[in-house]
Amino acid sequence: MKTREQIFEFIQKQKTAFMASVDEDGFPNLKAMFTPRKIEGNCFYFTTNTSSMRSQQFMKNPKASIYFYHRGRFRYEGIMLIGTMEVLQDDEIKKEIWQAGDSMYYKQGVTDPDYCVLKFTAVKGRHYCDLKTESFLIEDLE
Repeated sequence: MKTREQIFEFIQKQKTAFMASVDEDGFPNLKAMFTPRKIEGNCFYFTTNTSSMRSQQFMKNPKASIYFYHRGRFRYEGIMLIGTMEVLQDDEIKKEIWQAGDSMYYKQGVTDPDYCVLKFTAVKGRHYCDLKTESFLIEDLE
């Protein structure tokens, strides 16, 4: 079993995150995202549009999962985390997560009402590598 540090180190090296939400009919919806802007404890912070379908789905149903993988020439490794997603719109976290290039997406800057932060809190996960899969609870990781 990987340690908490190894799992989070692996996640930070990846360039893409996949995020799943649940739609109004109970079906999973998957989307590729930029990697988290911030990781703190069991929480992962992403940016997106407040008006996006994903944000609207999380406001109605906070169940979520995120997935990270690395596909090497001879080895594939993936980590799925399951938990809940909050749509944050308070100025403090928006300012903390903001990056200079974000003005390309949010014309009004950090105060743009269509700019929000998604906060994912992981509860459990699964790790796959070398044809082995292990489930784990975040609280049980060392």
